[in-house]
Amino acid sequence: MPAQFISNLLIAVLWTFLMDEDAFYFPTFLTGYIFGAIIVFFMHRFFGSKFYLLRVYALIKLIFIFISELFQSSIIVLKQILSPTLKIKPGIFTYDHNMQGDYELTALALLLTLTPGSVVMEVSPDGKTFFIHAMDMEVSRDAVLKSIQTFEKAIMEVTRA
Repeated sequence: MPAQFISNLLIAVLWTFLMDEDAFYFPTFLTGYIFGAIIVFFMHRFFGSKFYLLRVYALIKLIFIFISELFQSSIIVLKQILSPTLKIKPGIFTYDHNMQGDYELTALALLLTLTPGSVVMEVSPDGKTFFIHAMDMEVSRDAVLKSIQTFEKAIMEVTRA
C-alpha cells in the first residue's frame, strides 16, 4: 500500500513539473494525482495488494459507522438515564471475536469502549475473548453485540488485504 501511494504522488509531482507552469498550482497537482490514481488502479495487481484508495474508502466508512453507532447508543443511554425510575440491570458478558493481530484487537476494544453503555473490561490471556460490561443487560447487550459485529466487519475491510 505505501508503494502505491508513493507512486501516485510521484506521478502527480511529475505531472505538475511537465505542465511547465511558472508556479506550483494545486489544481494541476490534483489533476496529476487523479490521473496517477487511475494509472495505479490499473497497475495495482503488480504491487501485490488491494488498490490503496479502497482502504481509504473503508477507513472513511468505518468512521461513519462509528459515528452512527455512537449516536444510536447515546440515545439508548439517554432514554435509560432520563426515565423517571432507573430500572437497569448492569452485567458482564463475554464475546469471542474474530480479530487477528494487536491492531485489530485494540481498534475493536477502543471502538466498543468509546460507545456509551459498554466497556471492554478485559481481554482473555489468549486474546480471543472480550469481557464486556453493559449498562443494562436487557437492552444494551443486544445493541452492543450488533455494534461489535458491525465494527468487526468494518475493521477487517480496513486492515486485511
